[in-house]
Amino acid sequence: MRFWRRRNDSGGADSSSGDPAFTPEQVEEIQAQSGRALARSRSGLLGQLGRLFDRQEFDDELWEELEEILIAADTGIATTERILDAVREEVRETRATTSAEVREILRRELVAILESPAGGPPRWDAPFPELLVILVVGVNGAGKTTSIAKLASALKDGGHTPVLAAADTFRAAAIDQLRTWGERLDVRVVGHQPGGDPGAVVFDALSAAEADGAAAAIVDTAGRLHTKSNLMEELKKVTRIIQRRYPDAPHETLLVLDATTGQNGLLQARAFTEAVGVTGLVLAKLDGTARGGIVFAIASELGVPVRLIGTGEGLGDLAPFDAETFVDAFLV
Repeated sequence: MRFWRRRNDSGGADSSSGDPAFTPEQVEEIQAQSGRALARSRSGLLGQLGRLFDRQEFDDELWEELEEILIAADTGIATTERILDAVREEVRETRATTSAEVREILRRELVAILESPAGGPPRWDAPFPELLVILVVGVNGAGKTTSIAKLASALKDGGHTPVLAAADTFRAAAIDQLRTWGERLDVRVVGHQPGGDPGAVVFDALSAAEADGAAAAIVDTAGRLHTKSNLMEELKKVTRIIQRRYPDAPHETLLVLDATTGQNGLLQARAFTEAVGVTGLVLAKLDGTARGGIVFAIASELGVPVRLIGTGEGLGDLAPFDAETFVDAFLV
């Protein structure tokens, strides 16, 4: 799916202010992909939210059930309390009594939490810089390399040529995996031998991107546990090397998070945000979880927006995150 800014006839990014980020057809496709990805969550814990409002009156018993559902769905205690406090306050102010009224108040609060940290549009929905640099971080097994391949495929579909940096030098398999994706996508991959210096890989990848006239460089990094301080320091070093070349880069630092990890995902997001300033999340494997409430906890407690969601295993199974579609999947 093409969710990157379209190019104009001269080959550059179309920066006209009237150019919409998505066509109506693309919006429909985004919503359809998101709906498919949320099918399991809808039938699971968060899906109970919609059924909770089937009763006409919203009484004290339902408040307790609402709290239990949110906590069980990995929303977390602190975020659940924030949500319930805000909803109760508006219910008192508006004197809402019916389930339909309370559901609409809850819907607005959940959407507001997900939209509040987003700030401006993602870097890729704005005119491209000379070279768009995307740093991708995350722990092993989160779906990081596959997400990078999906990003590269989306860039190509949007008319932008990417270069991939195989800076995960700790695992030989990671380099091989990225090269395999590169061959499949016909995208250049810059990598060194296993055990090499990740910073040197990044330096060479940026040079290659400049020489090729590429539009973007996507940097893969070693899957590292957020509890390993030495590995997090290595990640900071990679960031410094990028900034020596491009002071305003990385333009996006995306944390790939496995949607099935639950509250541990909040710990990961906090550690990576403190280390390298995560600007957005790629929520992988969203189609494989019956929960999904972790997105509210991360947005509420860390102010980090969800940028993209993995909607399946195929190259095209990546969609921009839409807060209203996400919330409506459970409540409407």
